Amino acid sequence: MNDKYYITTPIYYVNDKPHIGHAYTTILADVLSNYNKIIGNQTYFLTGTDEHGQKVESAAKEKNISPIEQCNQTVVRFQDLWNKLGITNDDFIRTTEERHIKVVKLILQELFDKNEIYKGEYKGWYCESSEQFLTEKDLNDENSPDYGRPVESIVEANYFFKMSKYQDWLIDYIEKNPNFIQPDFRANETLGFLKSKKLQDLCISRPKRRLKWGIELPFDNEFVTYVWFDALINYISSIGYKSDENLFNSLWPCSCHLIGKDILTTHTVYWPIMLKAIGLELPKTIFAHGWWLTGKTKMSKSLGNVVNPMDLIEKYDVDSFRFFLLSEMTMGQDASFTEDAFIKRYNADLANDFGNLVNRVLNMINRYCEGKVPKYHYFDNDEEILWNGMQKSISFMKESILNMKINSGIEKIMDSTRSINKYLETKAPWTAYKNEKIKDVETTLYVSAECLRLVSEILHPLMPNKMSIVKKSLGITNNVVSLKEIGKFGQILVNSKINQPNVLFPRIEI
Repeated sequence: MNDKYYITTPIYYVNDKPHIGHAYTTILADVLSNYNKIIGNQTYFLTGTDEHGQKVESAAKEKNISPIEQCNQTVVRFQDLWNKLGITNDDFIRTTEERHIKVVKLILQELFDKNEIYKGEYKGWYCESSEQFLTEKDLNDENSPDYGRPVESIVEANYFFKMSKYQDWLIDYIEKNPNFIQPDFRANETLGFLKSKKLQDLCISRPKRRLKWGIELPFDNEFVTYVWFDALINYISSIGYKSDENLFNSLWPCSCHLIGKDILTTHTVYWPIMLKAIGLELPKTIFAHGWWLTGKTKMSKSLGNVVNPMDLIEKYDVDSFRFFLLSEMTMGQDASFTEDAFIKRYNADLANDFGNLVNRVLNMINRYCEGKVPKYHYFDNDEEILWNGMQKSISFMKESILNMKINSGIEKIMDSTRSINKYLETKAPWTAYKNEKIKDVETTLYVSAECLRLVSEILHPLMPNKMSIVKKSLGITNNVVSLKEIGKFGQILVNSKINQPNVLFPRIEI
């Protein structure tokens, strides 16, 4: 029986347009989901938008529109981008949907009835940018520690979730489950936070006199739900919690929550405690990736250095953009984006290595084999070494996916393309053709085409458009089913008519 693989992105806040960080997380989830399909797992991929809270309300006021109009205008930017990026999500959740609101209210009422939520008074600092209450220790020169913006002093009645009583339990759980928070240093970061001070109860409400745009508390209509408490529940409201038991039980617990490191605490402290309180299993893994930097500087609207993914995919192409993002960032670490770095990797890996190989193999089949796939006549030492290397690349890629080291897997596959080129140089079919060694020519070109087929199928989840062109050029029309099938030699049909495509990855001249 195949394993299930339920992967999520964070749901993205709709107060502004999507940027390269949103694109990276969503592409990463898409690629991981599609690789798990060919590994043999049953996959489910969720993304969506977070649509309540003060920032949405404020953005709407600035435009003189309603909050839901603000949401509707912004959400299409995400949906359009995902479509252009070739994202293959199974569901898109909006927190303004009734299916989500209903579950949030049911959970709030359940926790209130269990005495896990109580009414109290909050006195302290509030950051509108993060929509979080802060202690004196949290502040950085009287500013928000994450956003560097001024905070305001607030005294008000609110409802609190008894998060503090679960502190010791959560520490114990993290220490006993090393795969729960990844990479390891993010787990240590969370443990450091939990062990450094007493965990406070979580304020899960906002009074309507200050904020109206949110999910009303079912037990007090003068308050709306804190946006983070509301948003986190999307991971279960979207898959049938309290509404479709069969669907929910088939998918939960989640295999992987992909998040940015800036929302580590909400996902590794708030969320597991919320799940514990309502009696649900915790996700298997919460993986926090790094930030995209411009040079050595964090991207920021205020600095004017935010990269718009729409601009890049229009200037170059979608597949190259996907390839760069997942090749360039070591998962968990920060990475730098510059257009120069993009062009350098594109020219080296795609134009020079892979693109040239495709053109080279197809050109020689056209020239020496009348444009038809030749048959192979033997499988000697050179061929065996090459094919065994390709098999090792498949295994390495599988392990890279399972261990969240996808950039290492991509690097190994690109090494494989270089090994095919080396094989061609060694066998020199152009010389063999001159010497009328036709069996040598045909064998070399068939083996090269088969290796090229294998590479294109392995890279298909990453670059579906370009790899489909390669496969079609080789006369392959079937969809990839499994790694096992990919690794079988002899799948290209002899005498198939090959199609010479335009240059797959034209070199970018600087």
